[in-house]
Amino acid sequence: MSGKYALITGASTGIGYASAAALADSGFHVFAGVRSESDGERIRVQSGGKLEPVILDVTNLEDIAAARAHVEKTVGNSGLHGLVNNAGIAVAGPLEFIPMKDFQRQMDVNVNGLVAVTQAFLPLLRAASGRLCCISSTSGYLSTPFTASYCASKFAVEAIGDALRMELAPWNIRVSLVEPGASDTPIWQKGKVEIDALLEYMPPECLMLYGRVIKMLRDDLDKMARSAAPVNTVSRCVVHALTARRPKTRYRCAKGRRAYAAWIAARWLPDKLRDKLILKAMGLTGNPQG
Repeated sequence: MSGKYALITGASTGIGYASAAALADSGFHVFAGVRSESDGERIRVQSGGKLEPVILDVTNLEDIAAARAHVEKTVGNSGLHGLVNNAGIAVAGPLEFIPMKDFQRQMDVNVNGLVAVTQAFLPLLRAASGRLCCISSTSGYLSTPFTASYCASKFAVEAIGDALRMELAPWNIRVSLVEPGASDTPIWQKGKVEIDALLEYMPPECLMLYGRVIKMLRDDLDKMARSAAPVNTVSRCVVHALTARRPKTRYRCAKGRRAYAAWIAARWLPDKLRDKLILKAMGLTGNPQG
């Protein structure tokens, strides 16, 4: 991959950083999208200079245009060989009480930002007959209680990826969806912070109706963090998607019984049975008020 270029969004931590580093180790010149100069300098040092940070807030059209101009100037006629849409956030809580501004923020980052970045960089991908990789999730095919905002965004990513795979086929631009399960990243600590914030600003009625469930969700984050798969499980899939002669359309890189059960439940179980099993597994069969 020497002399080839790739751009990845949300590269400051977690899956984004691990994938950026893995692509650089594979020989790519990697433009690593970050939201601040301090994050950029940190990953530049952390990677031993292998990554080129680029300021890229996917919700900021000026950032996207500036990043496009910089990348285009650098790659010249060779074009962009890989675009990895990784930037994402997770908003959790009872959908009944999720503030619309938070729901909108979820969609702005995970969906609208992905589309805006893809639109901006597709001409450069077309010039190189490059690869497009979108980071989805097991939540892109199995919706669970109190993660409706996040699941909706990842279902949308799945739909976008499927459509783009067909739309871009005439130019031999391969499109892959990567579907991680629980991965060993800072997302778990961020999730606890989000839930703590939720408890702060939710109205008393929400706490009365869902308080016990929200506490259970917070406690469950610790369990999921302990069973999370190594982040290189995902980064290996990203590298394969951008380098293999025959990349997969989907990489189900989730590991463990929980991830396998999610796939089986989404694919084969009737809705009512699936609902019952999910509620039981989450300890939600009783009164959510306690």
